[in-house]
Amino acid sequence: MRRPVVAGFWYEGEKGRLEKQLREFFSDVPREENEAIIGAVVPHAGYLYSGGVAATVYAALPPADIFVILGTNHQGIGSVLAVSRETWATPLGEVEVDEAFVDALPKRIIDVDETAHRYEHSIELQLPFLQFLFDKTFRVVPISFGLIDMDTAREVGENLADTIAQFDKKVVILASSDFTHYEPDTIARAKDEYVIEAIRALDVAKFYKRVYERNVTACGVDQIAAMMHAAKKLGATEGRVTKYMTSGDIIGDRSSVVGYGGIIIV
Repeated sequence: MRRPVVAGFWYEGEKGRLEKQLREFFSDVPREENEAIIGAVVPHAGYLYSGGVAATVYAALPPADIFVILGTNHQGIGSVLAVSRETWATPLGEVEVDEAFVDALPKRIIDVDETAHRYEHSIELQLPFLQFLFDKTFRVVPISFGLIDMDTAREVGENLADTIAQFDKKVVILASSDFTHYEPDTIARAKDEYVIEAIRALDVAKFYKRVYERNVTACGVDQIAAMMHAAKKLGATEGRVTKYMTSGDIIGDRSSVVGYGGIIIV
């Protein structure tokens, strides 16, 4: 069992309080399911900071049989590309991994490794949103990303698309990432807008070029790229921004902010 590591710190740790927290996020966000969604970019900061942005993505998601969640390995432990088979627990209950999907994934570059997930928050933070909206009707495939190159991101994305095509199920790929870190608000917004434009166009080469050109410190560049590759192979044509804001919008200090963007891929 993969126990929660940031419950009670980055989001409410008790079931009733967490449900109330999530209910408040969705109170101002209309639930408009879009069956065309193949993938999405969602933030993974504490709910105080990025929960409102994340809610705009989740409010658009259709029910799915499987959510493949691509997270960042901030800790740098375990395999560079690691899929988890363990059941994941949150204050809202347990979430099962789709073991058939894990078994079907090519293992040339993706390892089954729980160590990479043990202390990592980027995937855990997505689960309560899914549980709140979809209860127990879904399973997940959690994949942690360390530092990889562009070719490997492409291979992962193509492997995901090929695996999804083997299943007669609705599958949505979530790339968990924040955008620019610890820069003045105006600079962070300009940098993020520049790279988000490439995501909207599903232009992976331009996305990488712009990330390196402007030194954009997004922590999920490679999983965003992998998701884009997979989504394009599965027929997606564009990305649509649901919401963008920075930590400065929450706490008022705009001297050093983190950017949070919600993007759906259709």
